Amino acid sequence: MNRYHRVVFQDEAAFRFVGGRVSVDFTATHGLRWRDPSVERIPAPADLARWFVEAGLIDIPVPVSASALRSARELREALYRLMRGRVLEEPLDRRAIDLVNRWAAKAPPAIRLTADGSAKHLVAPTADGLLAFVARDGVDLLGGSHANRLRECSSDTCTLIYLDTSRAGSRRWCSMEVCGSRDKMARYRRRAAD
Repeated sequence: MNRYHRVVFQDEAAFRFVGGRVSVDFTATHGLRWRDPSVERIPAPADLARWFVEAGLIDIPVPVSASALRSARELREALYRLMRGRVLEEPLDRRAIDLVNRWAAKAPPAIRLTADGSAKHLVAPTADGLLAFVARDGVDLLGGSHANRLRECSSDTCTLIYLDTSRAGSRRWCSMEVCGSRDKMARYRRRAAD
């Protein structure tokens, strides 16, 4: 099972990797957006460093400053506004576009193939370079043919965005194992109570 289909939602502060793309998964570092308070999954620089590792971008954590964390959160929210704008078929936020484009214009870490030619590893990564990589992925997604496959989870208790890669394009939940199961169980209980 690859990182984009890993589902462990028992801890609401745990990272979510159900978005289908690294930029979409990055938006999930701010969870339960409808709730006050929402869930900040990267509250400290070390958490962002850990996210880079758990997202599979690097093997060992890179140093992350408080400034880099603030910048990461700004990039995350800009990506979220743009992706949600696509989901809702609304005009895209110009300031969010400008911010994402500024990040995407920065140099991402270099990549190389391993000796067996099967895996890519980021070389000499920095927090800024990794954020540039995430921004470029967002630009590629939002400006590409898959932008119309962005969806918001149909669960009343979830705000995650995901890329619907189902053949019919009719996936309803970010994760069938968690949100889909909860929704189906709630509907079953309502029917059983009637």
